[in-house]
This record gives sequence, C-alpha cells and structure tokens, in this order.
Amino acid sequence: MESYINIDKNMIVNTTIGDAEVVWLDVKKAPFSLHGFDAPETSPFYRRVPADVAAATSAGVEALSKESTGGRVRFSTNSPYIAIRVKYLAVGRSSHLTLVSSSGFDLFLDGEFGSRFIKEFRNPYDMQDYYEQIIHLDGEVMRSYTINFPVHAVVESIEVGLKPGSAIDAARPYRDIKPIIFYGSSIVHGTAASRPGGTYPCLVSRELNMDFRNIGFSGMAKGERVLAEWMAELPMSVFVCDYDHNAPTSEHLEATHYALYETIRAKNPDLPYIMVTRPDYWTLPRDRESILRRRDIIMRSYLRARETGDKNVYFIDGLSFNVGHHQYDLSMDSVHPNDSGFIRMADTIGTVIRHALERTREV
Repeated sequence: MESYINIDKNMIVNTTIGDAEVVWLDVKKAPFSLHGFDAPETSPFYRRVPADVAAATSAGVEALSKESTGGRVRFSTNSPYIAIRVKYLAVGRSSHLTLVSSSGFDLFLDGEFGSRFIKEFRNPYDMQDYYEQIIHLDGEVMRSYTINFPVHAVVESIEVGLKPGSAIDAARPYRDIKPIIFYGSSIVHGTAASRPGGTYPCLVSRELNMDFRNIGFSGMAKGERVLAEWMAELPMSVFVCDYDHNAPTSEHLEATHYALYETIRAKNPDLPYIMVTRPDYWTLPRDRESILRRRDIIMRSYLRARETGDKNVYFIDGLSFNVGHHQYDLSMDSVHPNDSGFIRMADTIGTVIRHALERTREV
C-alpha cells in the first residue's frame, strides 16, 4: 500500500532547507535570548533544573528535567526566512503526542497586539538525532519572533539560520515582571499538546506577555522537598502548583501539598500562590471518589493558608475546566488535555494570574 505521505504533498517533509542561502547563528550568543532553562549558556544541553537538584529529587525528575518543554529562544530579524538546525541527545516519541510536539519546534510572531502562531518546524518521521527545517516569511520586515522548544526531547544544540546580510536584534521584550513558575505533572509538562506552543503555560505566557518556567515532570512531580527548596529561590511573580495527578496516593498528597506551600511561602511572603486540582473528574467515572478526595485535600491546604491570614493564595477547581457541551472532547485519552483542553485551562489560570497581579500592583 502506498504511503499517504507520498500521496498528499502536504504530508511531505523536506529534510533539508533546499537552495536557500543561510548564515547559521548560535542562539547562545546575543542578541538571542533564551528562556525557561537552567544556565543554558554553559550547559552541554538545554536542561530545566540544575543537575544536582534533579538528581537529589528522584531518578525520574533527573531524566525528565533534561527535556526542553517550555524553553524558548527569542530575537528580531528582517530575514525573509528562518531556518533551524538541531541536534538531539534524545528524541521523544509517544502515542500521546505528535512528533512536532514531542521533538519539534514552532515559530510565533510577537507583535504589538500579542503573539500568533506562524508555522511549525516540521520534522521527518524517521528523524534520529538531527534535523534542519526552514520557514519562509512574508517579506523582509523587521519583526520579533519566538521559537518554542520540544515538549519531550533532549536538545543538545540549536542554530538559527537567516538570509545572509539580514539584520538581527533583540526580541520584543516580555513585560517587566518576574517569571511565572508552573510546577506539576504531565499536564504542566505539556503531554498531548499538538505542538510545543500549545501547552497551557505557553498559552498563559503569550496572553500576558510574561516570561515563565515550566517545572513539569510527566508522572514524577511529587512535591519533593529538595525541589521545593530550589524553586523557592527562583525569581518569580506567581507560583502555580498543579501536581495533584502525580501524588501516588491521597495520603502522599496530604503529606506534601501544604508543606510545599510553606516552603515556597517562607521565601516569598507576598507571592501569589495558585493551587490547582486535576481536570479529569468528568472523563474518569471510576476515579471520581478518589479525585474528590484529593480535591478536598487541596481545598484544605487553601483554607488552612487563608486561616493563617494569607490573602494572596488562590484555589482553582479542576472540575470547572471541562464543563459544557464538549466536556468529553477536551482530552486526548480522558486524562491529558488536548489543544482545546489546554485552552480552557489557560483561560481560567491566566485570568486568576492577571487578577492576582493586579491586586499586588505588579502589572
């Protein structure tokens, strides 16, 4: 049987950049700016958590912290095309994800009226540890761009290719405010988004024009103290706590959830702190009793914090994300949100973040 890839020209992926003349630039050098990584200028690959902290947390966190989800490179150029040349230490492939999401990149235009998706840097299905791809743009106009890194891959290096002689400058800046920290499970990590820029932390960042760090670990976010102590020292304007799914039992969640809040709060007394519960109550009827029990634990954390006088702590009920006529169509597998599910989450969480920051007058 002939492959659909050979029938539909839209499915064909060119494995080279063709005849375009390209000058290759190292994104670790100015005027490029890198976001969402730990010491990217000196690390041998793009990791999200320092090696010693990750290793001290768990073997799972040590492995997953090497994945580049939430990472970005930003810059401005008037080149009529943008190419990338990428080397990997590990290429993620999963039935939950498109290859573009797990191991590809996507390009956004950052303008006066917000950011919008331009195109994905589509990778060949049989890619091993390297690919290059090019996106042709509309004219030679100075514009600002963001390239989002893969959700489930370990990126060793990336270069950006531009037309020779093109101008290159710093990106349009994020709002002058500290980053948002998102901590949590595979849902924070971004599993099941169709492309890297579709995860809910990315969506919130674009909506608010704010920098962020994705500290999500698929199956491995368990509220460990060593990681909490490291996160507490990060510069941040908001902390989003969304690891309900990964606590192995409700007892574990109860033992760690408020303790995590206390660790973050001790170093950040005025920080907006947002507690989120899991979103899959409606799609997992067999687990509803457990989901409600865990939801109650998180609600108790919230109320306990409020009872101590904390007026800058917030509770978001995951039951509210997937409601309405299409509530059963917002996930890939009844657990992981699809693109529509992530948009629902981003709308709610982004609204709470905006409200919290307006209250603290940091925006």
